[in-house]
Amino acid sequence: MAKITFITSDGKTKTVEGTTGSVMELAVQNKIKGIDGDCGGVCSCATCHVHVKPEQWNLTGAPDELENDMLEFDENVSEYSRLSCQIKVSEDLDGLELTVAK
Repeated sequence: MAKITFITSDGKTKTVEGTTGSVMELAVQNKIKGIDGDCGGVCSCATCHVHVKPEQWNLTGAPDELENDMLEFDENVSEYSRLSCQIKVSEDLDGLELTVAK
């Protein structure tokens, strides 16, 4: 099981637990403000944009080419941007902190 903390644009934090699926699905299930997941997780809308803490970048790894292409069209992109639909929940993510991009 992984405990993942989301920090929303209003500065509130919420820690949720999950074992399977994507981080975006986990966020939507737990009604994380700013994570919409409009495309259902197929990397075609960027409504699940998050920023990974720099010191935790190794937990999620870098985005692939398709994800990078989607991020190019989103606002507030940083070198630590990821689409949460492309991050798979696993025990390796336990303790991950993500800041919602919007």
